[in-house]
Amino acid sequence: MIFRVAEKFVSINGEGQKAGQPAVFIRLAGCNLHCSYCDTRWANSADAPHTDMTEDEIADYITGTGITNVTLTGGEPLIAENIGVLLERLSREDISVEIETNGSADISVCESISPRPSVTLDYKLPDSGMEKYMRTENYRYLRNTDTVKFVAGSENDLVRALEIMEKYGLREKCRVYISPVFGRIEPSEIVDFMLAHRLNGVNLQLQLHKFIWDPEKKGV
Repeated sequence: MIFRVAEKFVSINGEGQKAGQPAVFIRLAGCNLHCSYCDTRWANSADAPHTDMTEDEIADYITGTGITNVTLTGGEPLIAENIGVLLERLSREDISVEIETNGSADISVCESISPRPSVTLDYKLPDSGMEKYMRTENYRYLRNTDTVKFVAGSENDLVRALEIMEKYGLREKCRVYISPVFGRIEPSEIVDFMLAHRLNGVNLQLQLHKFIWDPEKKGV
């Protein structure tokens, strides 16, 4: 099978349960959403620059790096045609696969893969302009190795994040993270909200790569 790889690189995980750890990133081109704060818009269009790679070529690249944390991201990786083939191929390697998905795609494809990839699942809050596309049916598949991530740009977003956490019992199902939209809300505002609402078990998450390197830099 052929997969449209927008970029591949080795860096550190800037966010998620393995933040700060070395990781290999495979960014697949194409996305079905248009979030207001998207920082990878260049990779989202149907004609985004990319390299065609087979599942074997991707697996060979990953194993050749010697890094065992692997992040499949995008764009939106789960809308890639035959994504199950790639996941199945990677499952044969001695690596740990994480999928970063925007919350609108069906994550059940992961259920048949052994070992199952971990999933970092966004919930797009009102400021993103994409909340209506969120697929909350995915929450039935969540495990404690998975994460639901809220990217907040305002107080209104934070209130909505709390509503979703409570409605679906997310803190009891998986890890929960809140991140600021870079440059739109101060992290201290999120901390104040978390403390005011006693959000035990919820993590504030900052995108480490945007503090280590230029926020606009690719390949990190």
